[in-house]
Amino acid sequence: MPSSRKDAMDKLIDQYLNFLLVEKGLARTTLDSYSRDIVRYRQFLLENDVFAPAQTDTALILKHMIALRNAGLGARSRARHLVSIRGFYRFLVHEKIIARDPSRLIDLPKLSMRLPDVLSVDEVSRLLAAPDTSRSAGSRDAAMLELLYAAGLRVSELVNLKLQDVNLEAGFVRVLGKGSRERVVPIGMHAKNKINSYIENSRKQILKRQLSPYLFVSRGTRPITRQGFWKLLRRYATRVGLTKKVTPHSLRHSFATHLLERGADLRAVQVMLGHVDISTTQIYTHVARDHLKKIHVKYHPRG
Repeated sequence: MPSSRKDAMDKLIDQYLNFLLVEKGLARTTLDSYSRDIVRYRQFLLENDVFAPAQTDTALILKHMIALRNAGLGARSRARHLVSIRGFYRFLVHEKIIARDPSRLIDLPKLSMRLPDVLSVDEVSRLLAAPDTSRSAGSRDAAMLELLYAAGLRVSELVNLKLQDVNLEAGFVRVLGKGSRERVVPIGMHAKNKINSYIENSRKQILKRQLSPYLFVSRGTRPITRQGFWKLLRRYATRVGLTKKVTPHSLRHSFATHLLERGADLRAVQVMLGHVDISTTQIYTHVARDHLKKIHVKYHPRG
């Protein structure tokens, strides 16, 4: 194969990834996933003596999807691969490099609806009360857990918060989410009180007169890591006897579900979670719907 033909394909892939980074503003981790998928697809094309996007067709893409399945990839991973490939072809059509998108007729692999693990209000209350707030680290942990549930944050958003991102007087937190999209989320009185107590007392003790821009710090001026937070969360879940699998996302799921169960608007929950597409938020309505069914059966005269 002439190297010029391979280089031409590589150049198109680089242009597409640059488009995702600059125009779409995708997060680095998301961009890395797209890159791996496209590079794997390019390798498949080269193995089948296809050196230009215009040479591909729907049947060839289906062959690739079958190869991924035979390699042991699950439906969710294959769906992500197809999304990456679709985006690549849409970009090529938009740039008038090819005339038609050969991936447009291929359906995504069927995914089973996985309902998130949700804690009850009582379980959340027990978990949030677990840290020993008489200790500096315990006060910090209590503030972190409370804020995670109060604002429905992702763990990466929580550990990367800066001191300036929290406005306790107004009662909100400014969050930089996926794709560098910023959102403002209100927080309740419990979170405000625990964060204020941590900032005024424990944070200063942990820093020992050093300075750090991060809200939640560990030793020195370093922020708590994602792995560090996972460990302390598991420790507190075990301490209060929770038998469910508790992850940082459990509190985010619980935040959304508890709001919907109490009548919150789905659109408002979408904004607070930072979901671009409301269909992502709608998974929580399945959880809330089960709750509503139980209420209907219990209280409706003909339930």
